[in-house]
Amino acid sequence: MSWSTAHEAFAEVADAHLAAPLRPVRVLGIDETRRGKPRWIRDADRTTVRLADTWHTGYIDISGDQGLLGQVEGRGCEDVIAWLNAQPACWRAQIEVVAIDMSASYANALPNARLVVDPFHVVQAATKMVASVRRRAIFARYGRRGRSGDPEYGMRRTLLRNYENLHPDRFAAMWNTFIDAGVHGEQVLAAWIAKEELRKVFTATCSGGVRDRLHAFFSWRAAHDHIPELVTLAETVSRWREQIAAAVILGISNTASEGTNRIIKLVAGIAFGFRNPANQRRRSRYATTRTTRHPPRRVTKRRSRSAIKREHNPAPT
Repeated sequence: MSWSTAHEAFAEVADAHLAAPLRPVRVLGIDETRRGKPRWIRDADRTTVRLADTWHTGYIDISGDQGLLGQVEGRGCEDVIAWLNAQPACWRAQIEVVAIDMSASYANALPNARLVVDPFHVVQAATKMVASVRRRAIFARYGRRGRSGDPEYGMRRTLLRNYENLHPDRFAAMWNTFIDAGVHGEQVLAAWIAKEELRKVFTATCSGGVRDRLHAFFSWRAAHDHIPELVTLAETVSRWREQIAAAVILGISNTASEGTNRIIKLVAGIAFGFRNPANQRRRSRYATTRTTRHPPRRVTKRRSRSAIKREHNPAPT
């Protein structure tokens, strides 16, 4: 069977399922995923035209079981708004919360919905900040990049771990290593403590706890404003502080979007990449909405051969 025949049969089945109208969504997740390399072509007047974007923006039903609701090429604000405007106004009006990463392109997608920022991306930004401070401090001390054998380089993975997951001996080794490095090592420790202070925000249970822990983080930043990476992180957190607080209070994250992106990448890997973005979107959505199409399989208890034999050959009375 040729590939075109198999693809046409799949597209016929998939399009019939995916054409169904979307059910109401209370919490909408928006996140981007890299789809591949961009494709360009020159038209008749020698103008370069982009055929395929590097990114896809997906819309995920976080509060329900519909999975991936749709995808569009690009990750700009106009791309997001175009997809949302294509949906019925009554469907958009029922969305109460939108979960995103710290992307300004998605912030104005639904102005009437409450916006929350995924906690994972906030902590990820803090972890990257610690790594940037470590690289800069090592270069300032040795005049080169870190290499195997440097005490600070050997602690690079320990800095990525959370305080509660560190063994006391490992924590003492990390602490002493950067204290011995002098002022450069002290900057790395200050950045690591700032990361831990920011992580504490997501363990709060009320709005007052979020406010107090954000205040502790900003106070630590004010005491260490000589670290430029920490200042930049604090400015980012300050811009999104209301959305961060909403994520903690409502207990909403973009975890479902990240899980959907993992399936999308798995589908692309199995296919060894896609040249046609429309085919990729069809297969990605079909793979991420299986639970809404098929009822759960009924699990029956396995019977032994002797029980089956007794059922077909009952004992004489």
